Amino acid sequence: MIFTALLFGSLLWGCFDYAIDEDGLLVSEDGGCYVLNFDLIDTDQKTVKSSVYPPVIDTTSCTIDIYVVYGAVLDNVYPRFSLYLNCKLEPKITGRMDLSDMQPRQWDVISGNRKVRKTYTVYFHEEEHIK
Repeated sequence: MIFTALLFGSLLWGCFDYAIDEDGLLVSEDGGCYVLNFDLIDTDQKTVKSSVYPPVIDTTSCTIDIYVVYGAVLDNVYPRFSLYLNCKLEPKITGRMDLSDMQPRQWDVISGNRKVRKTYTVYFHEEEHIK
């Protein structure tokens, strides 16, 4: 009986091979570290990114160029990153931000194994006004 309980316990424990970090996120063996997509969401839960110019994400130079629609109000937007498997972002985005100054911002992307860190710079552009 005791042997069966120990065997079952060891089998069950073997199912949990990966650790959980301080944010409750899975720590894996994967060293991949990059951004898949970037968006800006306004207060109406709609994107303000341009439909004419999609975001350009350069994983080699770690830059993101995003065009927003002409006249978009950027004083209360939520930046939304889509990251590679089990990656995390620092600093954490905890709410809406004022990006109305259109100045570049930086975030670090940290790999699933927490051993690789890449700093991404996001550049904001406004699409041209069409008369």
